[in-house]
Amino acid sequence: MASQESHLTATLLTSILAAVLGSLQIGYHTGNVNAPAKIIEEFFNHTWRERHNQSMPDHSLTLLWSLSVSIKDFGALLGSLGVKYFADSYGRRNSILIVNSLSVVGAALMSASKASKSFEVLILGRLVFGLFCGLVMSLNPLYIQEVSPTNLRGAFATLNQVSFATGILVGMVAGLETAMGTKHHWAMMLSLSIIPAIAQYLVLPFCPESPRYLLFNKGEESKAEAALLRLRGRADKVFAELEEMKEEAAHTQTVTIREFFKKRRYRQPIIIVLIINLGSQLSGFNAIINYSTRMFQAKFEQAKYLTLGVGAVNVTFTLVAFFLMERAGRKKLLLTGFISIATCNLFMTIVDSVLHLVPELRSLQVLLVFCLISAYELGPGPISWFIAAELFDQPGRPIAMAFTSMLNWGGKFVLALLFPPLLKICGAYVYLLFMTVALIAFTLTWIRLPETKGRTFDDIAEEFRGADGIPLHNKIGFNTFT
Repeated sequence: MASQESHLTATLLTSILAAVLGSLQIGYHTGNVNAPAKIIEEFFNHTWRERHNQSMPDHSLTLLWSLSVSIKDFGALLGSLGVKYFADSYGRRNSILIVNSLSVVGAALMSASKASKSFEVLILGRLVFGLFCGLVMSLNPLYIQEVSPTNLRGAFATLNQVSFATGILVGMVAGLETAMGTKHHWAMMLSLSIIPAIAQYLVLPFCPESPRYLLFNKGEESKAEAALLRLRGRADKVFAELEEMKEEAAHTQTVTIREFFKKRRYRQPIIIVLIINLGSQLSGFNAIINYSTRMFQAKFEQAKYLTLGVGAVNVTFTLVAFFLMERAGRKKLLLTGFISIATCNLFMTIVDSVLHLVPELRSLQVLLVFCLISAYELGPGPISWFIAAELFDQPGRPIAMAFTSMLNWGGKFVLALLFPPLLKICGAYVYLLFMTVALIAFTLTWIRLPETKGRTFDDIAEEFRGADGIPLHNKIGFNTFT
């Protein structure tokens, strides 16, 4: 197909890079609270002491800090409820620009907390920023998948995770005491995400809207054709791809949220999205990213710099996933990732259990953390965010992406809140819980997920429109069930 032979154009690359500036901001605020945690906790305590003439009890301080870390994920969970409304009402590109304002407001509030002597303002800022997270981490893959040609779709969707991982690393560096994670500069550090937000406002308005949105949602064929011409650069490719889209549009109908969960053809994709997203979020990665400095502190003097290693490995393997996505395919990368995560968690349990007897094993523990993060970013990390956009047809795609966002951020929120008490209760055996989740995800992904590499949206959707409950053999040569 013509769409499968399309090549990269400057407009396409600019559109994608401008869109992923949103995930860069999210990554930044995921990584920047790790190293300076003690300094910000002291700000909480100092504020409390000024108000009540006594220090905050230790358990209250721990709870307040856990709330501050996890409130962003709770905000994201709420924000994900608005994905369908924004995507269908304002378009994919325009929605990204609209919700970018939440990032600016959130960063401004976080930065203003020190001057206002109010930790409540910081928590509110993270909540507002969380709303932005929930919206943009679904709107980005939705836009990227719909503007990308079939042969580059998965790789470009992975760039969203590359940008997110890069943001985490930049946030970790900014949070160091040798950078801006100090008593005097931490508030300024929290405002730096405004820079990529402004950059997005300067570039993205000049990029084309999703041609699929213009044709399917607005019925504006001429505008869809013009957008495709800018993205593909050649009229012959545009004609073939537009005809493909029109043929798909002929047998699609609008879908309400209730119909989405009731339609038989959506049941299998919903189960697949549920498995992959919960498997990704509840297999231990987020606990390590949020609490890596504290995990290393008891064993290494320079724990903060080891945490930087976590960030560097994170970025490196999202880039590896970017280059492998269109070669290995989604299913192989997911299966490799899940089984590797399970193995790492098993060894983490063993090493952590005997560490007090053999302190020399602490270096092996660091290596296992790096391996677990590598496994996550090789497949489950990036693919969990965009696989729903490939499994669902045009009417169901925005709801599916909202569902993806809810699962991802809900999983992050639960883990951020529960990991510290679970670690106290279970000790080293907490990693066995993560291992179990990864093994379940591996097994069900192997059984249920069809390969989507190199296939058009309509081809994938057609598979799920097949005879109910009958295994389908498609032209690429694998089985799935509908």
